[in-house]
Amino acid sequence: MGRWEPNARERLASSALELFLERGYESTTAAEIAERAGLAKSTFFRHFTDKREVLFGGQDALNHLFGDAITGAPDSATPIDAVGAALDAAATIFRPERRAWVQQRQAVIAGNSDLRERELLKRATLAAAMADALRKRGVTDPTASLAAELASLAFRNAHTLWVGPTNQRDFADIAHQELHALRAATAELD
Repeated sequence: MGRWEPNARERLASSALELFLERGYESTTAAEIAERAGLAKSTFFRHFTDKREVLFGGQDALNHLFGDAITGAPDSATPIDAVGAALDAAATIFRPERRAWVQQRQAVIAGNSDLRERELLKRATLAAAMADALRKRGVTDPTASLAAELASLAFRNAHTLWVGPTNQRDFADIAHQELHALRAATAELD
């Protein structure tokens, strides 16, 4: 591929993931990623601040997607219904054709403690974004925080199941099943 060809960001992400799987995350440099993609090192840094962002760079978009779905839910939606709308919105990102890439991404993250820590931070940020969106709807705490944490846990569980090697189900179906199971589990707390 020539340096002039389009989709530099996607090429860099694909090359990075290949190298992370081949050599390990720690042993791969930004220069090697750019070289594999047929691009200059400076191009890498125009698209990503560092090599971690290849794996986590879409977090702001995910936070906005979830927040917009929650604030855009019908006025009659309960807090759980509103976070359910956020999980539906996530299905637009977690499409079947992206599953292999997400599986490989998870394998890289699982093999590196710093990346696992980063993923936990990103999940906390997502839960905070959902709680903020619920508060914008007029939901008070602790309800807003609890609904956001339940949605975050449902999202994590659904993500784990969705990338499973035998999964054939859509992300939204899995996420709603997980949210329903967690909601039912809260009834057992009394």
